[in-house]
Amino acid sequence: MNTIVGTYECKVDAKGRVLLPSPLKKQLASSLQEGFVLKRSVFQSCLELYPMQEWDLMMQKINKLNRFVKKNNDFIRRFTAGVKVVEIDALGRLLVPKDLVGFASISKDVVFSSAVNIVEIWDKELYEQSINGEDIDFADLAEDVMGNVNDDDNGVS
Repeated sequence: MNTIVGTYECKVDAKGRVLLPSPLKKQLASSLQEGFVLKRSVFQSCLELYPMQEWDLMMQKINKLNRFVKKNNDFIRRFTAGVKVVEIDALGRLLVPKDLVGFASISKDVVFSSAVNIVEIWDKELYEQSINGEDIDFADLAEDVMGNVNDDDNGVS
């Protein structure tokens, strides 16, 4: 698993193409030949860009679900709704399909935000709203999510 780092602001053109920032492109260099999967986020109004290797790992998990369980089947259908295989062109641009542009309400300014092993693609205004998150106390959230995690003997959670 590659860990992707950084948040980058970019412009999207009228055709839905966005030039990948060079630091992000360098981090994704090993994935450029294999391509990517672009999909709707489950929890947010943004898109998720999976390097193909990460997508394959996700599909291995999903393939373990029993399709004869209705909830599983419904989840698979919704999780894969709007999924597209995409590539970065020779100029370093990503073409975001129109249906996904609409889902994420992408206008002119976008943000690429690292999310461990994938990249979230946000409309800039929606991204700013999500990280400002006045309805969420980040300190409480961090304690709830990470407060009991201490897998290492080095004392660092």
